[in-house]
Amino acid sequence: VQLQASGGGLVQPGGSLRLSCLVSGVALDYYGVGWFRQAPGKEREAVSCISMDGPFCTDSVKGRFTVSKDNAQSTVYLQMNSLKPEDTAVYYCNVLDHWGRGTQVTVSS
Repeated sequence: VQLQASGGGLVQPGGSLRLSCLVSGVALDYYGVGWFRQAPGKEREAVSCISMDGPFCTDSVKGRFTVSKDNAQSTVYLQMNSLKPEDTAVYYCNVLDHWGRGTQVTVSS
């Protein structure tokens, strides 16, 4: 199983980014994929996940972040709107306890 996250960058507060996680080795039809983030000096925290039961986002990002997937492209997306400085972190995707290399998101004016 391999995961590759991309789409991070520098954005101003209130801006948007879309992260992508390309997954190989498993069929997304059957397995859930989670998005996590880790800010400097903090523990890694769950942000969202999507599985056969549907999408889920934690309260801190609900209403701003949307998770979706394209099974045919084996890709999971995290659309992040109304970004705040506290969203600054390295974002990772995870499936079956496999981690991809993260992508840096920096929200700053």
